[in-house]
Amino acid sequence: MAELAREQAAAPAALARPVPGAEPGRVLGLVGPPGLGLTRLGLSLLADPARRGPVAVVDVRGWLCPRAAWEAGVLPEHLVVVRCPEQGLWGRVTAALLEGLPAVYAEVPAGAGETLLRRLGALARVRRAALILRPLRGGLPSGLAHLSLFGEAVRWEGAGPGHGQITRRWLSLRAAGRGAGGVEQVLEVVDDGTDALRVVPRLAAAPAGRAAG
Repeated sequence: MAELAREQAAAPAALARPVPGAEPGRVLGLVGPPGLGLTRLGLSLLADPARRGPVAVVDVRGWLCPRAAWEAGVLPEHLVVVRCPEQGLWGRVTAALLEGLPAVYAEVPAGAGETLLRRLGALARVRRAALILRPLRGGLPSGLAHLSLFGEAVRWEGAGPGHGQITRRWLSLRAAGRGAGGVEQVLEVVDDGTDALRVVPRLAAAPAGRAAG
């Protein structure tokens, strides 16, 4: 226990907050397969900037329900949802939103090129807009995201075999990048159905080739 406490205390201060936030002028990447809860996490990251003004979601798949954003804490009157299934228009739509809004959560269509993604990252820096990118397939170009959160696993609490009510979800994440202080970390996001997701720090990620306990 003493060793665990020391390792947690040594974790970089960059992530010492309820949930790693959407920061002005920076790109945050959410990477992982569907079904882990990364969309809800991404929407929750819009809640804080939405208290100060309009924020946008670029919905590539056409699945997003505005209620999901409201339940994640985004003020309904400050939410803009843009459906954009056309890959050829996606870059221009996302850029236009970054020009005028303080924060954008964008699903990234398969096939979006590295050059386009880096241009959007540069535009976010210039406009001091927070850009949250959720690739629908694969990852993001190296170095693009100030902070990358990789979904590793999800577990549910409260439901027994075939019955019961789910009361809590635990999403395991691996955090990497400059926003993690340059040191990979393993986090758990606790979701109890409210709009206040919490991060529970765990052991720092082990070196490549070893399993983190």
